[in-house]
Amino acid sequence: MVNGLTNYEIKDFLDEKSFQYNQKSFIDSDPIQVPHKFKKKQDIEISSFLTSTIAWGQRKTIIKNSFKMMEILDNSPYDFVLNASEKEIEKTNIIHRTFNSIDFRYFIKTLKRIYSNYDDLETVFCLKRNELNMHSSINNFKKIFFNNNFPKRTTKHISDPYKGSACKRLNMFLRWMVRKDNNGVDFGIWKKISPSILSCPLDIHSGNVARKLGLLLRKQNDHKAVLELDSKLRELDVEDPVKYDFALFGLGIFEGF
Repeated sequence: MVNGLTNYEIKDFLDEKSFQYNQKSFIDSDPIQVPHKFKKKQDIEISSFLTSTIAWGQRKTIIKNSFKMMEILDNSPYDFVLNASEKEIEKTNIIHRTFNSIDFRYFIKTLKRIYSNYDDLETVFCLKRNELNMHSSINNFKKIFFNNNFPKRTTKHISDPYKGSACKRLNMFLRWMVRKDNNGVDFGIWKKISPSILSCPLDIHSGNVARKLGLLLRKQNDHKAVLELDSKLRELDVEDPVKYDFALFGLGIFEGF
């Protein structure tokens, strides 16, 4: 029992809040609206990956700069990534906080290399499988992403759970791609990965709410905290634990819980 609530009551409360926020209306104020402009799998992947990469700071700015990236990619990200010349790539310019044109150009070139070798990003994240979570796959993805000549400054934009990071942005990207959402927010276009092994995109809002509910004891929002929260959320729903991201985030940012 936490704060007078039994585990059953906490689950009932979070189920209700997850349903409340896991609605199409959520899209209008969230960065996920950017990839929702696309229909092709690879367009959704690329726009989701780039949008999630810059998903820190004010949400309005994230959305604005994500749409700006899509405009730079001629609003056809997959086609641009595959076919843009070196000269065209070198002309691209974007700044979002510490993510700048150097990073953006490397991301485009690396996505070009990846899509030249694989049909989609789903395949890359499936190269190394882990029955418990996606953490080894994230670690392996980063190795693939930075396996050639890269700007050292750019490596900070792809987090690594094995270096202690909560990997909030990559876990959010994976939620978007994998989670089978009946309400049309998350895409669920990746079929080879089970939603049951996803991790909550832990940030200051979801972390604070989780602590108030007794779901998280660790004070830092790091990899160990993600593992702790994973365990608790899977007790609440073993098949779809990250649906509670909607509840934790919504309670924190919209309700000041």
